[in-house]
Amino acid sequence: MFASRVSPARALRTRSYSTARPPLAGLHPSVRSKAEKLSSEWKGSSATGENTKNFIGGEFVESRTSQWIDVLDPSTQTLLTRVPETTSAEFDQAVDAASEAFKTWSKTSVLTRQRFVLELQRLIRENADSLATSIVLEQGKTVPDAHGDILRGLQVVEHAASAPSLLLGEKIEGIRDMDTEVRKVPLGVTSAIAPFNFPAMIPLWSIPMATVTGNTLILKPSERDPGAAMMIAELCQRAGLPDGVVNVVHGTVPTVNAICDHPAIRAISFVGGDRAGKHIYDRGTKHGKRVQSNMGAKNHAIIMPDANKNLALNSIVGAAFGAAGQRCMAISVAILVGDAQAWLPDLVKSASQLKVGGGFEKDVDIGPVISPAAKRRILGLVGSVEEEGGKIHLDGRNIHVPNYEYGNFIGPTIVETDLNMKAYQEEIFGPVLVVVRADTLDEGIEIINSNRYGNGTAIFTQSGATARKFENGVNIGQIGINVPIPVPLPMFSWSGNKASSLGDLGFYGKSAFEFYTQKKTITSLWKAEDALSSKASVNMPTQR
Repeated sequence: MFASRVSPARALRTRSYSTARPPLAGLHPSVRSKAEKLSSEWKGSSATGENTKNFIGGEFVESRTSQWIDVLDPSTQTLLTRVPETTSAEFDQAVDAASEAFKTWSKTSVLTRQRFVLELQRLIRENADSLATSIVLEQGKTVPDAHGDILRGLQVVEHAASAPSLLLGEKIEGIRDMDTEVRKVPLGVTSAIAPFNFPAMIPLWSIPMATVTGNTLILKPSERDPGAAMMIAELCQRAGLPDGVVNVVHGTVPTVNAICDHPAIRAISFVGGDRAGKHIYDRGTKHGKRVQSNMGAKNHAIIMPDANKNLALNSIVGAAFGAAGQRCMAISVAILVGDAQAWLPDLVKSASQLKVGGGFEKDVDIGPVISPAAKRRILGLVGSVEEEGGKIHLDGRNIHVPNYEYGNFIGPTIVETDLNMKAYQEEIFGPVLVVVRADTLDEGIEIINSNRYGNGTAIFTQSGATARKFENGVNIGQIGINVPIPVPLPMFSWSGNKASSLGDLGFYGKSAFEFYTQKKTITSLWKAEDALSSKASVNMPTQR
C-alpha cells in the first residue's frame, strides 16, 4: 500500500533508533488527557512516552532489545511510545508459544472458536472509542475515519462467525461401502504483517480468520502505529482466547525476515508496499509458506459526460483525499472523458473546500500524513509535475495549519499529467489527485488497462450500457459503478490483481477460509456383510 522506493535492507540501515525525544510541540491538554487515559487503561501500549511491549504466550512482555523505534504523533511530533526491534530470542519464544497453543486450540470445536469470535466483536464495539483514539493519535486519521477503520475490520470479525458453515467438508459413498470424506483442517502457526494506514482493520482481517479456523497467529503490526493492534490483542484475551493463540511482536526488516524464514510458520498474510510485498512473497514461498500479499495501487476513476455531476465530483474528492490519500483503494487518478473535461474547475473548487487539521478537531476532513519522510516524498512528486511540463491546479504544499506547526500536513492537491510523468507512474500515497484527459470511453479503458496496478477502479455514468462496457472491458480486480471505493463486503473476497497482488487467495470471505486451511481426505471401507449382529442387553449398565 505504501510504495517505498527504499529496499527493506536499505530501510533498516538508514532508520534511526534514537532514544532521545525530538523537538516536541506537545499535545493539546484535551488530547493529552485522552493519551493518559489510554495508557492507564490498556496494558501493552503507551501514548505517553513509555515502551510498547510484545505480547507472547498471553503476557505483555518488556523487550530486552537495545534498538527502539520512536512512534510520533503525526500532528505534533510528540513522542507517544517506543517500539522494540524484537530480538531473535523473543521471536522464537513467540513461535514456541504459538506452536504449543496450536496443539490444543486446533482440537477445540468450531463452535467454541465461533463463540470467541462473537465475544470479540462485542468487545470491539464496546471499546471502539478507545481504539479510535489510539488510531488518531498514532496514525493521524480523523475520528470518523478511525471509526470507519474499526468498522470495516469488525465486519470481517462478524463474517468469521460463519465458520461452522464455511468449514463444512464433503463426503460421498463413491463405491459401495467405501466413503471418501474431505475435511478442512488448520495449517498450524500463521503470521500477519500489517501496514500503518489501517492499524485496526488489517489486524482484524487476520486475527478472526486465522483463529476461527483453528490456527494460531503471530502478528507484526506496523512499527509506526502499533497501539490499536496491542489493544485488540488484549481484547482477544478478555474474550477468552487461550494463551499463545495470538501473539504480537514488533520490529522492521529483521522481524519480517524471521517470519519468512522460521520453519514452524506455515502462512503469511501481508498488506503493504511493493518492495516489501515482493520480498516477503519471494522469501516466504522459497521456504514453503503460503503467502498472500497485497501491494501498491494506482486506482483510476473514469468520469463520463453523462454522469451525475454532483455525485461524481463529491465521490472523487472523498475517495482521493480521505485518510490523507493513504488508502490502497484511494482514487488517485481521475480520467475526464470528453465534455467532462470542463468539470475540472468544479473538481478543484470542491477539493479546495476541505478542511485540514488535527484528527481530533471538529469538522476536519484531512489529517496529516504518517511521517516527515512521507511528506517529503509526496512533495517531491508534486514538484516533479511542473519540472516535467504538467500543471498544478490546486497546490497544497505550503498549507499552514494553526496550532500544528510541526505536523506532517499537506493540503488537497490536484495535478494534471500525461501518462509518462513520474507523478502518474508512481503511487503517491498522499492527498494528491492526478487528472488525465481522454476523448472516449475506449481510450479511458486503455489507459487503465495499460497501468501495471489492478487493485480497484470506478466509472461514473448514468448509462447502463456504458457501465456494462466498462465492467467487461477493464482488467481490474475490484470495480465500482458510481461507487468510488469498491471494497467488497466480507462475504465476498478481496480481488485486487496484476501488480497489486501476489498469491491467489484473498484476505476475507470464502477464500480466506481456504487460505487458512488445508484439505485432508479420508477414504474408509466398512463392508455391510461384516456388521456384527448381537442381541440387545436389558441389564442395568455398570461402570467397567
